[in-house]
Amino acid sequence: MTDLPRIELHLHIEGAAPPAFIRGLAAEKDVTLRGVFDETGAYAFRDFGHFLQVYEAATEVLKTPDDYRRLTRAVLEQSAEHGVVYTEMFLSPDFCGGRDVPAWRDYLAAIREGAAEVPEVEMRGVVTCIRHFGPDKARETATCAAETAGEFVTGFGMGGNEAIGTQGDFAWAFDCAREAGLGLTTHAGEFGGPESVRQALELGVSRIGHGVRCIEDDTLVDRLAEDGIVLEVCPGSNVALGLYPRFDRHPIERLRERGVKVTVSTDDPPFFHTDMTREYEALNRAFGWDEAIFSDIYRTAAEAAFCDAATRKRLLDRLAP
Repeated sequence: MTDLPRIELHLHIEGAAPPAFIRGLAAEKDVTLRGVFDETGAYAFRDFGHFLQVYEAATEVLKTPDDYRRLTRAVLEQSAEHGVVYTEMFLSPDFCGGRDVPAWRDYLAAIREGAAEVPEVEMRGVVTCIRHFGPDKARETATCAAETAGEFVTGFGMGGNEAIGTQGDFAWAFDCAREAGLGLTTHAGEFGGPESVRQALELGVSRIGHGVRCIEDDTLVDRLAEDGIVLEVCPGSNVALGLYPRFDRHPIERLRERGVKVTVSTDDPPFFHTDMTREYEALNRAFGWDEAIFSDIYRTAAEAAFCDAATRKRLLDRLAP
Protein backbone atom coordinates (compact mmCIF):
# COMPACT_ATOMS: atom_id res chain seq x y z
CA MET A 1 0.00 0.00 0.00
CA THR A 2 2.71 2.48 0.93
CA ASP A 3 4.54 1.99 -2.40
CA LEU A 4 1.54 2.93 -4.54
CA PRO A 5 1.64 6.32 -6.26
CA ARG A 6 -1.01 8.79 -5.18
CA ILE A 7 -3.06 11.47 -6.90
CA GLU A 8 -4.58 14.40 -5.05
CA LEU A 9 -7.40 16.37 -6.67
CA HIS A 10 -8.56 18.56 -3.76
CA LEU A 11 -5.85 20.72 -2.18
CA HIS A 12 -6.03 24.44 -1.36
CA ILE A 13 -2.64 26.07 -1.79
CA GLU A 14 -2.95 28.47 1.15
CA GLY A 15 -4.62 25.81 3.29
CA ALA A 16 -1.69 23.49 2.64
CA ALA A 17 0.88 26.04 3.83
CA PRO A 18 3.03 24.54 6.61
CA PRO A 19 2.54 26.59 9.80
CA ALA A 20 6.31 27.05 10.08
CA PHE A 21 6.36 28.52 6.57
CA ILE A 22 3.68 31.09 7.44
CA ARG A 23 5.33 31.96 10.75
CA GLY A 24 8.68 32.37 9.00
CA LEU A 25 7.21 34.60 6.32
CA ALA A 26 5.46 36.69 8.98
CA ALA A 27 8.77 37.14 10.79
CA GLU A 28 10.52 38.20 7.56
CA LYS A 29 7.85 40.82 6.96
CA ASP A 30 7.58 41.85 10.62
CA VAL A 31 3.87 40.97 10.61
CA THR A 32 2.11 39.86 13.79
CA LEU A 33 -0.46 37.12 13.21
CA ARG A 34 -2.88 37.14 16.14
CA GLY A 35 -5.20 34.23 16.81
CA VAL A 36 -3.83 32.08 13.99
CA PHE A 37 -1.70 29.61 15.96
CA ASP A 38 -2.08 27.74 19.23
CA GLU A 39 0.60 27.38 21.91
CA THR A 40 2.21 24.50 19.99
CA GLY A 41 2.52 26.53 16.79
CA ALA A 42 -0.29 24.72 14.96
CA TYR A 43 -3.23 26.45 13.31
CA ALA A 44 -6.00 27.10 15.83
CA PHE A 45 -9.75 27.23 15.06
CA ARG A 46 -13.03 26.36 16.79
CA ASP A 47 -15.38 25.46 13.97
CA PHE A 48 -15.81 25.81 10.22
CA GLY A 49 -16.67 29.51 10.32
CA HIS A 50 -13.65 30.25 12.50
CA PHE A 51 -11.50 28.02 10.27
CA LEU A 52 -12.33 30.27 7.29
CA GLN A 53 -11.35 33.34 9.32
CA VAL A 54 -8.03 31.81 10.40
CA TYR A 55 -7.36 30.63 6.84
CA GLU A 56 -7.83 34.12 5.46
CA ALA A 57 -5.80 35.67 8.29
CA ALA A 58 -2.87 33.37 7.49
CA THR A 59 -2.94 34.52 3.86
CA GLU A 60 -2.21 38.09 4.99
CA VAL A 61 1.55 37.38 4.84
CA LEU A 62 1.31 36.08 1.26
CA LYS A 63 1.71 39.38 -0.55
CA THR A 64 3.96 38.87 -3.57
CA PRO A 65 4.32 36.46 -6.48
CA ASP A 66 7.59 35.21 -4.98
CA ASP A 67 5.76 34.38 -1.73
CA TYR A 68 3.57 32.07 -3.79
CA ARG A 69 6.56 30.59 -5.61
CA ARG A 70 8.06 29.65 -2.28
CA LEU A 71 4.71 28.42 -0.97
CA THR A 72 4.13 26.21 -4.01
CA ARG A 73 7.53 24.62 -3.58
CA ALA A 74 6.95 24.01 0.15
CA VAL A 75 3.54 22.42 -0.45
CA LEU A 76 4.71 20.18 -3.29
CA GLU A 77 7.75 19.05 -1.34
CA GLN A 78 5.40 17.84 1.37
CA SER A 79 3.21 16.12 -1.21
CA ALA A 80 6.22 14.34 -2.67
CA GLU A 81 7.17 13.03 0.78
CA HIS A 82 3.80 11.24 0.89
CA GLY A 83 3.94 9.59 -2.52
CA VAL A 84 1.88 12.10 -4.48
CA VAL A 85 2.88 12.11 -8.16
CA TYR A 86 0.14 14.41 -9.49
CA THR A 87 -1.85 17.12 -7.77
CA GLU A 88 -4.47 19.67 -8.72
CA MET A 89 -4.10 22.73 -6.54
CA PHE A 90 -6.92 25.18 -5.87
CA LEU A 91 -5.65 28.69 -6.66
CA SER A 92 -7.66 31.82 -5.86
CA PRO A 93 -7.00 35.08 -7.71
CA ASP A 94 -8.80 36.69 -4.75
CA PHE A 95 -5.58 36.11 -2.80
CA CYS A 96 -3.23 36.29 -5.80
CA GLY A 97 -3.48 39.76 -7.28
CA GLY A 98 -6.97 40.80 -6.28
CA ARG A 99 -8.66 39.26 -9.33
CA ASP A 100 -6.80 41.66 -11.66
CA VAL A 101 -5.83 39.67 -14.77
CA PRO A 102 -2.33 41.17 -15.30
CA ALA A 103 -1.47 40.77 -11.61
CA TRP A 104 -2.90 37.25 -11.61
CA ARG A 105 -0.64 36.36 -14.55
CA ASP A 106 2.38 37.42 -12.48
CA TYR A 107 1.29 35.27 -9.54
CA LEU A 108 0.53 32.34 -11.82
CA ALA A 109 3.97 32.55 -13.43
CA ALA A 110 5.54 32.44 -9.97
CA ILE A 111 3.42 29.46 -8.95
CA ARG A 112 4.53 27.63 -12.08
CA GLU A 113 8.16 28.40 -11.21
CA GLY A 114 7.63 26.91 -7.77
CA ALA A 115 6.02 23.82 -9.28
CA ALA A 116 8.94 23.35 -11.66
CA GLU A 117 11.28 23.24 -8.65
CA VAL A 118 9.59 20.00 -7.48
CA PRO A 119 9.58 17.78 -10.59
CA GLU A 120 8.59 14.70 -8.55
CA VAL A 121 5.02 16.03 -8.47
CA GLU A 122 3.17 17.05 -11.62
CA MET A 123 0.85 19.96 -10.85
CA ARG A 124 -2.15 21.59 -12.47
CA GLY A 125 -4.09 24.64 -11.26
CA VAL A 126 -7.82 24.78 -10.58
CA VAL A 127 -8.80 28.44 -10.31
CA THR A 128 -11.27 28.78 -7.46
CA CYS A 129 -13.72 31.53 -6.64
CA ILE A 130 -14.74 32.13 -3.02
CA ARG A 131 -18.45 31.64 -2.45
CA HIS A 132 -18.81 34.01 0.50
CA PHE A 133 -17.13 36.79 -1.50
CA GLY A 134 -20.21 36.81 -3.75
CA PRO A 135 -21.15 36.27 -7.43
CA ASP A 136 -19.71 39.54 -8.75
CA LYS A 137 -16.21 38.74 -7.53
CA ALA A 138 -16.67 35.19 -8.82
CA ARG A 139 -17.19 36.64 -12.31
CA GLU A 140 -13.84 38.42 -12.03
CA THR A 141 -12.21 35.20 -10.85
CA ALA A 142 -13.72 33.26 -13.74
CA THR A 143 -12.38 35.88 -16.15
CA CYS A 144 -8.89 35.36 -14.67
CA ALA A 145 -9.33 31.62 -15.19
CA ALA A 146 -10.56 31.97 -18.76
CA GLU A 147 -7.74 34.35 -19.70
CA THR A 148 -5.08 31.92 -18.46
CA ALA A 149 -6.65 28.58 -19.39
CA GLY A 150 -4.21 26.17 -20.96
CA GLU A 151 -1.77 23.40 -20.13
CA PHE A 152 -1.34 24.50 -16.49
CA VAL A 153 -4.66 26.11 -15.56
CA THR A 154 -7.03 23.30 -16.45
CA GLY A 155 -9.99 23.65 -14.08
CA PHE A 156 -12.36 26.01 -12.33
CA GLY A 157 -14.16 25.55 -9.03
CA MET A 158 -15.70 27.21 -6.01
CA GLY A 159 -14.88 26.97 -2.32
CA GLY A 160 -15.90 28.93 0.74
CA ASN A 161 -18.93 29.04 2.99
CA GLU A 162 -21.79 26.90 1.62
CA ALA A 163 -24.29 28.86 3.76
CA ILE A 164 -23.90 31.93 1.55
CA GLY A 165 -26.24 32.09 -1.44
CA THR A 166 -26.92 29.18 -3.75
CA GLN A 167 -24.81 27.41 -6.35
CA GLY A 168 -27.02 28.88 -9.05
CA ASP A 169 -25.95 32.41 -8.10
CA PHE A 170 -22.58 31.57 -9.64
CA ALA A 171 -23.84 30.16 -12.95
CA TRP A 172 -22.26 32.97 -15.01
CA ALA A 173 -18.81 32.21 -13.61
CA PHE A 174 -19.14 28.50 -14.36
CA ASP A 175 -20.49 29.16 -17.86
CA CYS A 176 -17.50 31.43 -18.53
CA ALA A 177 -15.07 28.74 -17.35
CA ARG A 178 -16.82 26.05 -19.37
CA GLU A 179 -16.61 28.14 -22.53
CA ALA A 180 -12.86 28.47 -21.90
CA GLY A 181 -12.57 24.67 -21.94
CA LEU A 182 -11.90 24.27 -18.22
CA GLY A 183 -12.95 21.25 -16.16
CA LEU A 184 -15.53 22.11 -13.52
CA THR A 185 -15.81 21.24 -9.84
CA THR A 186 -17.41 22.87 -6.81
CA HIS A 187 -17.59 22.37 -3.07
CA ALA A 188 -20.94 20.93 -1.99
CA GLY A 189 -22.39 18.33 0.33
CA GLU A 190 -20.09 19.24 3.17
CA PHE A 191 -22.03 21.61 5.41
CA GLY A 192 -24.73 22.35 2.82
CA GLY A 193 -26.35 18.92 2.84
CA PRO A 194 -27.76 16.92 -0.09
CA GLU A 195 -29.58 19.88 -1.60
CA SER A 196 -26.29 21.68 -2.17
CA VAL A 197 -25.12 18.66 -4.19
CA ARG A 198 -28.25 18.84 -6.33
CA GLN A 199 -27.58 22.53 -6.95
CA ALA A 200 -23.98 21.73 -7.87
CA LEU A 201 -25.11 19.29 -10.53
CA GLU A 202 -27.10 22.09 -12.18
CA LEU A 203 -23.79 23.88 -12.82
CA GLY A 204 -22.69 21.01 -15.05
CA VAL A 205 -19.71 19.93 -12.95
CA SER A 206 -18.00 16.58 -13.47
CA ARG A 207 -16.57 16.54 -9.93
CA ILE A 208 -17.75 17.68 -6.53
CA GLY A 209 -15.53 18.72 -3.68
CA HIS A 210 -16.53 16.64 -0.64
CA GLY A 211 -20.12 15.76 -1.63
CA VAL A 212 -20.31 13.19 1.16
CA ARG A 213 -23.66 14.28 2.58
CA CYS A 214 -25.31 12.95 -0.54
CA ILE A 215 -25.38 9.73 1.52
CA GLU A 216 -28.44 11.18 3.28
CA ASP A 217 -30.46 10.91 0.04
CA ASP A 218 -30.59 7.48 -1.64
CA THR A 219 -31.99 8.87 -4.88
CA LEU A 220 -29.16 11.38 -5.09
CA VAL A 221 -26.55 8.67 -4.45
CA ASP A 222 -28.00 6.64 -7.32
CA ARG A 223 -27.92 9.68 -9.58
CA LEU A 224 -24.27 10.38 -8.81
CA ALA A 225 -23.37 6.76 -9.50
CA GLU A 226 -25.34 6.63 -12.76
CA ASP A 227 -23.93 9.94 -14.03
CA GLY A 228 -20.36 9.07 -13.08
CA ILE A 229 -19.87 12.20 -10.97
CA VAL A 230 -16.58 12.00 -9.08
CA LEU A 231 -16.39 13.02 -5.43
CA GLU A 232 -13.18 14.60 -4.17
CA VAL A 233 -13.49 13.11 -0.69
CA CYS A 234 -11.37 14.44 2.18
CA PRO A 235 -12.12 12.12 5.12
CA GLY A 236 -9.63 13.62 7.58
CA SER A 237 -11.02 17.10 6.92
CA ASN A 238 -14.59 15.90 7.46
CA VAL A 239 -13.68 14.27 10.77
CA ALA A 240 -11.63 17.26 11.95
CA LEU A 241 -14.51 19.65 11.24
CA GLY A 242 -17.03 17.44 13.02
CA LEU A 243 -19.11 16.14 10.13
CA TYR A 244 -18.39 12.62 11.38
CA PRO A 245 -17.03 11.58 14.78
CA ARG A 246 -14.51 9.00 13.54
CA PHE A 247 -13.04 7.60 10.33
CA ASP A 248 -15.07 4.40 10.68
CA ARG A 249 -18.28 6.47 10.67
CA HIS A 250 -17.35 8.28 7.46
CA PRO A 251 -19.57 7.35 4.45
CA ILE A 252 -16.77 6.97 1.89
CA GLU A 253 -16.94 3.17 1.98
CA ARG A 254 -20.73 3.10 1.68
CA LEU A 255 -20.53 5.49 -1.26
CA ARG A 256 -17.93 3.33 -2.96
CA GLU A 257 -20.05 0.22 -2.43
CA ARG A 258 -23.02 2.02 -3.98
CA GLY A 259 -21.02 2.67 -7.14
CA VAL A 260 -20.16 6.33 -6.58
CA LYS A 261 -16.73 7.28 -7.89
CA VAL A 262 -14.62 8.51 -4.97
CA THR A 263 -11.09 9.85 -4.66
CA VAL A 264 -9.04 10.73 -1.57
CA SER A 265 -7.47 14.11 -0.77
CA THR A 266 -6.35 16.15 2.23
CA ASP A 267 -8.07 19.51 1.61
CA ASP A 268 -6.07 21.74 4.02
CA PRO A 269 -3.70 19.19 5.56
CA PRO A 270 -1.86 21.15 8.30
CA PHE A 271 -5.12 22.62 9.55
CA PHE A 272 -6.56 19.11 9.94
CA HIS A 273 -3.35 17.40 11.10
CA THR A 274 -3.30 15.05 8.15
CA ASP A 275 -1.40 14.09 5.01
CA MET A 276 -1.91 11.50 2.28
CA THR A 277 -0.08 8.83 4.24
CA ARG A 278 -2.31 9.34 7.26
CA GLU A 279 -5.43 9.32 5.10
CA TYR A 280 -4.47 6.00 3.52
CA GLU A 281 -3.50 4.44 6.83
CA ALA A 282 -6.76 5.56 8.46
CA LEU A 283 -8.83 4.15 5.59
CA ASN A 284 -6.95 0.87 5.84
CA ARG A 285 -7.68 0.65 9.57
CA ALA A 286 -11.31 1.78 9.34
CA PHE A 287 -12.45 -0.21 6.30
CA GLY A 288 -9.71 -2.68 5.51
CA TRP A 289 -8.87 -0.97 2.23
CA ASP A 290 -6.04 -2.88 0.56
CA GLU A 291 -3.72 -2.32 -2.36
CA ALA A 292 -6.39 -3.31 -4.89
CA ILE A 293 -8.85 -0.71 -3.59
CA PHE A 294 -6.20 2.00 -3.39
CA SER A 295 -5.22 1.19 -6.97
CA ASP A 296 -8.87 1.69 -7.98
CA ILE A 297 -8.90 5.03 -6.12
CA TYR A 298 -5.77 6.09 -8.01
CA ARG A 299 -7.27 5.00 -11.34
CA THR A 300 -10.49 6.92 -10.65
CA ALA A 301 -8.49 10.04 -9.82
CA ALA A 302 -6.36 9.74 -12.96
CA GLU A 303 -9.44 9.36 -15.13
CA ALA A 304 -11.15 12.33 -13.43
CA ALA A 305 -8.12 14.63 -13.52
CA PHE A 306 -8.37 17.88 -15.46
CA CYS A 307 -5.42 17.07 -17.69
CA ASP A 308 -4.62 16.22 -21.29
CA ALA A 309 -4.72 12.69 -22.69
CA ALA A 310 -0.94 12.27 -22.67
CA THR A 311 -0.70 13.15 -18.99
CA ARG A 312 -3.59 10.85 -18.14
CA LYS A 313 -1.94 7.96 -19.97
CA ARG A 314 1.32 8.65 -18.18
CA LEU A 315 -0.45 8.54 -14.84
CA LEU A 316 -2.34 5.34 -15.65
CA ASP A 317 0.83 3.69 -16.91
CA ARG A 318 2.25 3.98 -13.39
CA LEU A 319 -0.19 1.24 -12.36
CA ALA A 320 0.84 -1.09 -15.15
CA PRO A 321 2.43 -4.32 -13.85
